Amino acid sequence: MTTETTQVGRPAAHPRPQLTRPGWTSLTGPWEHRADPAEVGLTEEWWRTGTAFERTIEVPFPPESAASGVEIDDVAIHWYRREVRLDPRPGMLTILHLEAVDFECDVWVDEQHVAHHVGGFTPFEVDVTPQVAARPDAPHVVVVRSRDDRSDLEQPRGKQDWEVDPHVIWYQRTSGIWREVWVEQVPEAHVAELWWRTDPIAGIVDLTVETSRATPPGAEVRVVLSAQGRDLASASGSVAAARAEVSLSLREAVGGATLEPLWWSPEHPVLLDARIELRAGGGSGDASGATDAAGTTAGAQLDAVGSYVGLRSARVDDRAFLLNERPYLLRLVLEQAYWPTSHLAAPSEAALEEEVRWIKRLGFNGLRMHQTSADPRFLELCDRLGLLVWVDSPASFRYSTTSLDRTVRGWLDLVRRDRSHPSVVTWVPFNESWGVEQVSVDPRQRDAVRALHHLTKALDPTRPVIGNDGWEYVAGDVVGVHDYRHDPDALAAMLADRAALVTTSSVSGRRVVLDAAGCPEAAEGRPVVLSEFGGFTLATHDGTWAGYGGVADGEELLERLESLVTAVVGSGIAGFCYTQLTDTEQERNGLLTEDREPKADPDRIAAAIRSGGVRR
Repeated sequence: MTTETTQVGRPAAHPRPQLTRPGWTSLTGPWEHRADPAEVGLTEEWWRTGTAFERTIEVPFPPESAASGVEIDDVAIHWYRREVRLDPRPGMLTILHLEAVDFECDVWVDEQHVAHHVGGFTPFEVDVTPQVAARPDAPHVVVVRSRDDRSDLEQPRGKQDWEVDPHVIWYQRTSGIWREVWVEQVPEAHVAELWWRTDPIAGIVDLTVETSRATPPGAEVRVVLSAQGRDLASASGSVAAARAEVSLSLREAVGGATLEPLWWSPEHPVLLDARIELRAGGGSGDASGATDAAGTTAGAQLDAVGSYVGLRSARVDDRAFLLNERPYLLRLVLEQAYWPTSHLAAPSEAALEEEVRWIKRLGFNGLRMHQTSADPRFLELCDRLGLLVWVDSPASFRYSTTSLDRTVRGWLDLVRRDRSHPSVVTWVPFNESWGVEQVSVDPRQRDAVRALHHLTKALDPTRPVIGNDGWEYVAGDVVGVHDYRHDPDALAAMLADRAALVTTSSVSGRRVVLDAAGCPEAAEGRPVVLSEFGGFTLATHDGTWAGYGGVADGEELLERLESLVTAVVGSGIAGFCYTQLTDTEQERNGLLTEDREPKADPDRIAAAIRSGGVRR
């Protein structure tokens, strides 16, 4: 099985960069497509061979987008079909991966239904080994049906609009397949999931390895960490109940020297390469070549994967965000991850890298990935080039048992997917009470915020969690404030008075901290981050949304930006997140246009973002 690039302009960078094997096949590129506005495809069995499909679509671009070649809007159901050749190999499983399909998805292979998935922002995989084995010398037909109902407000959608046309701060939809589709072959006994944790002060790296259920009794996992081709540490752990725990120390690698050169930060994004081997038991000191009942040779390699890890810690105290146990001022920018021709699907790997480099060039040390999941390749770029990332849960817009169930399932999947990235430093399950609009008066909705906060901490206790960011704080490690007032003195005064902040209402009219039982007490001793502010819009006469306040030109933008940032930093809070990196459809308040052109001198923007002192 070979890696192939099937789409011009989309290099085949591995879609799962923290768990890689050589020899995977990209299925991006042209697929057959058929819209289903009358919702008759299931009853007419469009998954059957011989069904007529109307057109070609370029995957993974959503059908609403120009890049797809289709540009069909306001249709809930889309069908996709592609023929692919897969070579079965003895003892190997064939796994089909779909990185994101919005929102519900069904998959058929050779007319057999093989998967149903709910959730538009996280990946899923399908074992198609039986279908491949049944027709070893023939091409296989993959059919995907997606359903994305724009009017379903109980469906997590983030910034995708539920109205026909985008309005205010909501955008065109991203339906159907919108991330990579790919195939790999893996051994029956294989590494399935990795979770890295690190302690930079002690120089300890911990790894949890989840394996397939076919892993034989007595198997073990061996891990080797290296940097620039030099091995730094190795250790092994036994597999029990399809899980192994491995702990590695980097102390010996540095001798008596400091570990600090190995620490990861935006200014010094050191990554340690990792090789993880799954081996049959009985290999240590056993040269007999004995085999078990299944015919596996003792000590034989069952699987091997590549990964990487960054040695860093992220937590807060009562005043500051701490990176590697040192106060670190957050200078973040709001990232909508939206492109005019491809919507939430990145137009190319190069575009992802350009985005990261723009954020760094403009003086920011991080970003908030707003109301969508990040492409794993984007997170790998943040890891490698050095940016901090806050991760949002895409919101629904009506509270119910159904919406809560969908939100929880999708969010926990996202946390598990992203928790090994050193760039990811904060989790944000709710934003501005979206999806829990009655949180101030409904105890159930407050319980939902607390529950998801605690579930996130249970799944990953290594990072701060903000239960509800922006206003109406209920629970969380940080009090996030969204305030778009443009008077620097008034904004600084509001942020500097920690005691008064608990009873303050932001410009939105919502209380920063709820006055419900337990909420003010939970906010005590928490650092404050101004997690949305600014939002300046250049003067426009085209009737588009005016944003949070206009400026005449780039020069005034720079002046206003510098005065606001200086005031915010001077207030003594833990950091800020400026709204926003790029113009996005009618929301024209970016520092860059939607085509990624700066609205003012980038070096002067960077100087303004860094104004107010270093305070690292």
